[in-house]
Amino acid sequence: MAADLAEKTDRYEALLAEALDAAAVAAPPETPLAAAAAEHLEMAESYLEDGRHFRAEDDLVNALASFSYGHGWLDAGARAGLLDVPEEGHLFTV
Repeated sequence: MAADLAEKTDRYEALLAEALDAAAVAAPPETPLAAAAAEHLEMAESYLEDGRHFRAEDDLVNALASFSYGHGWLDAGARAGLLDVPEEGHLFTV
């Protein structure tokens, strides 16, 4: 079971990092929507950092949760039209 958790944590970390690289603000600059999009990106980046911290502390459960929450922020931003994301591939469910 620990090996499954470690593998899943690795996978979700890589997925979040790749999704962050692929996501971009979709809203016009200097608008409230652009600020909301930037907040979604910032939250996802923060959760990526948190997950890496938890991993370094050998806390895989909280690392996996952080990576999952981070991706959730990106998915929510994409579904709300705040973020441009690839529609094809494995990164997003949009």
